[in-house]
Amino acid sequence: MVIKRVAALLYAVISTGVVVFQIALAAGAPWGAFAMGGAFPDQFPPALRIAALIQAALLVGLALIVLARAELILPTWSRVSRWLVWIVVAFSTLSLLLNLITPSAGERAIWAPIAFLLLISSGIVAFTNSSGRPAQ
Repeated sequence: MVIKRVAALLYAVISTGVVVFQIALAAGAPWGAFAMGGAFPDQFPPALRIAALIQAALLVGLALIVLARAELILPTWSRVSRWLVWIVVAFSTLSLLLNLITPSAGERAIWAPIAFLLLISSGIVAFTNSSGRPAQ
């Protein structure tokens, strides 16, 4: 159970950093070179700022699912988190793939390792049962 909780906390901490980055993009931070393939190297245009806020909210939801599956918060989500965590793993897999193939070298250098950690940590939470052993 300890490894599951540590993995969930790692997922939440990393996600918090990504959420802060998305909120900064939405607020006009000139970090566009490190998101969306670097298509907007300075500030995001208004539509992408809204998209960054939506992504931040989605990331918060994914972190809540992982934390609930690790039995750290929201005990009423216990049953539904068993299958929702697989959506988190799928999202993390897709995120890693997209960050590996992005044309932006900066985005690859920063976000691919972060996406990898999110995938590994969410996978540990998904594959580990309540006793802390791998699910059978």
